[in-house]
Amino acid sequence: MSLSSTAHNLVVLASEGAGEHGGNHDSLNPYLTGGAAFVILMLMLWVTTRLNRDR
Repeated sequence: MSLSSTAHNLVVLASEGAGEHGGNHDSLNPYLTGGAAFVILMLMLWVTTRLNRDR
């Protein structure tokens, strides 16, 4: 398989999936997802600072 035919197949595959739905799932709320990620990261930061007793 040549590089150009592989690239062509990947372009065709990508264009088939993006045409129907736009790539986003209806149940995914970006504010909820971002808020949950922020809360998880803050929790991880808090745990890390509580366990780091070197200072």
